[in-house]
Amino acid sequence: MNKFGGDWTENKIEILVEYAKAYLTIMNGFAKKYDWKLLYFDGFAGSGFITKGNAENQKIIIGAAYRILEIINPREFDLYYFVEKDSDNINLLKKNTIDVFPNKIIHVVETDCNEKIESMSKFLASIKGKRYKTLAYIDPCGMQLNWSSLQTLEKLSVDAWILIPTGMGVNRLLKKDGKISDAWLNKLEVFLGMEQKDILSYFYKEKVTPTLFGDEIKVQKEEAIERSAELYQERLKKLFKFVSKPYILKNSSNSVMFHFLMVSNNPSAVKVANEIVSKYNKAS
Repeated sequence: MNKFGGDWTENKIEILVEYAKAYLTIMNGFAKKYDWKLLYFDGFAGSGFITKGNAENQKIIIGAAYRILEIINPREFDLYYFVEKDSDNINLLKKNTIDVFPNKIIHVVETDCNEKIESMSKFLASIKGKRYKTLAYIDPCGMQLNWSSLQTLEKLSVDAWILIPTGMGVNRLLKKDGKISDAWLNKLEVFLGMEQKDILSYFYKEKVTPTLFGDEIKVQKEEAIERSAELYQERLKKLFKFVSKPYILKNSSNSVMFHFLMVSNNPSAVKVANEIVSKYNKAS
């Protein structure tokens, strides 16, 4: 089983499921009218279940893959595609999806999410793929999602919920003094799809302090979590027409860990997403 924690683990799944039900309700009539097929894609599907807490106080959470497969009203998805890179999780995932729901068309693939996002994009852009409308759930635990992969989804009929590791990822790599290793800068470059010089100029500013021996120049990191969330949203708006407000995921110490949002080229889709996100943000 996957191990994770916090009420936000359950909340983001509830947000996704609530949106999926609304999505299927809205798309049901269109699918019948235009002979569309509805595809669900999960890029980091895990094992199907998540354990939370320590051994003495452990809770098992039903994962997103299982919850989505449970939906039958107003309709089901026509095709389910689950991607998981961890070999230990993949066998459990098959047992918790294919074995439990034998009458559904389910693909479970052991590979890297970026690879499958790109191949899915090529399919959706093809003549046959244009019949498919997709709801995607891209839920990495860190910075595994490459910006170049998201770029391939541009202009396609995809509503995608994306978990952004603003506190758990970007903030941890941005050292206070600006002295970041080449490996970490490369990681930020791939994740944000930006050149290193632009990343540094966005997150850092120089502070000049006069001293007896001349001006002392220090590099200071600005509010990295908030700025990384704003930056990622602004960059998403260059790929998709609409970006929802984020659900902000915090730990027990009230520190921001992730931002969870949806992108789409459909204004109605983001309106629904914003209504759901607003409800969960108020409850947090």
